[in-house]
Amino acid sequence: MISQIFILSSKGDHLIYKDYHIIMKHFRGEASKDSINVFYEMVTALSGDQTPVVMVHLCSHKDLHFIHVRQGGLYWVASTKTNPSPFTIIEFLNRLAALTKDYCGSLSEKSVRMNFALIYELLDEMVDFGYIQTTSTDILKNFIQTEAVSSKPFSLFDLSNVGLFGAETQQSKVAPSVAASRPIMSSRGEQSGKNEIFVDVIERLSVVIGSKGVLMKSDIQGEIRIKCFLPTSSEMRIGLNEELSIGKSQQKGYSSAVRVDECRFHQAVKLDEFDTFRILKVCPSQGEQTVMQYQLCDELPCAPPFQLFPSVQKDYYIVTSQLLFFTFSCSTALNVSITVPVPKGSVSMSQELSSPDQTAELQPKNKALLWEIPRFPGGAQLSALFKVDVPGLSSASLLEVGPVSMSFELAKQTCSGLQIRFLRLAPTQTGLSQRWVRYVTHSDSYTIRI
Repeated sequence: MISQIFILSSKGDHLIYKDYHIIMKHFRGEASKDSINVFYEMVTALSGDQTPVVMVHLCSHKDLHFIHVRQGGLYWVASTKTNPSPFTIIEFLNRLAALTKDYCGSLSEKSVRMNFALIYELLDEMVDFGYIQTTSTDILKNFIQTEAVSSKPFSLFDLSNVGLFGAETQQSKVAPSVAASRPIMSSRGEQSGKNEIFVDVIERLSVVIGSKGVLMKSDIQGEIRIKCFLPTSSEMRIGLNEELSIGKSQQKGYSSAVRVDECRFHQAVKLDEFDTFRILKVCPSQGEQTVMQYQLCDELPCAPPFQLFPSVQKDYYIVTSQLLFFTFSCSTALNVSITVPVPKGSVSMSQELSSPDQTAELQPKNKALLWEIPRFPGGAQLSALFKVDVPGLSSASLLEVGPVSMSFELAKQTCSGLQIRFLRLAPTQTGLSQRWVRYVTHSDSYTIRI
């Protein structure tokens, strides 16, 4: 049984509070919200990764358990005095966050504040006297009457805050830019003309490159995510690469087959045509869901997207020159950021950059210099020369330079080679239905040793 559900901002502000049970006599009326402060003080005091379950001993009363997840930069918390399955509560909180995003259009502190009435209505239908009733979008949409107030998403490519669907990149519009922040239930005057479905293939790339340019470690975490605005349920058939193989044992000869080590599917996905034709069949509910997740370890089917050729020398300053080459010719890299650790005590830096849109700054507190490139065309190369002033410079100071870390976003590109062959609906929707497919690769960890 759930005693309380509340949503907090990253600063501990109370956004949503629902009390299903009087936990103790002291927690009545306004005083009951003291449990929120108890939770926030304990969870922020934890070092490192925060555990999802926190236990508080309240004097002579039973132990109070707080179970929480972080989504969209917010704390989604449930408290209980009983001993329910923590995995059930975690799954419920994740589902509550997903439904909030579906109904409000985006997941942020602003959207929660603007749609507090809608979220309370969702909680009333989802939980009754502390017991979970339903988390199904198809069931809830028959009872939710409050209309959402849309807000623009905070960040384009921040996966923890907003969806990628229909977002506007710096290079082109691949779908209507309002789709990312559009709620699944539009206002009553906008019910028609919204037969749209969005499919994103999203990959996160982790790479370690040695000082001689040799690829030492690679990992690709990918998912196929859909966001559905179709008013009626239709079976959707998603065709993947015909030559897709799963596991090393399925790859035959030296063919150019696309391979993943393992994959997982949403429980609603039908796989009767997957083994033979690599077709996924699903009847998507309105809103956002992940239909497939996959992983490829210790093997990169293509060359790493960036090659960096650093050079570090010692003069009166530490002189570091960087030559950066973007190997993908058919893609564009956005928001490229290169961080180079520098010796402790660095006081100033001079720079020579090869193009005016680049920026660089020394960050003494972080003991690093930051080189930023907002847009990097495919097949291009850029260079930079940095002179860092380090008082008391010694040969040992050179050992503090590196390794280099990068972050970036690649549009229209997947490193695994996974592609969507076709996207079909059956039966065909009445009126015009629009289907959008997009590929995005993010750097999860991209490290280059010097």
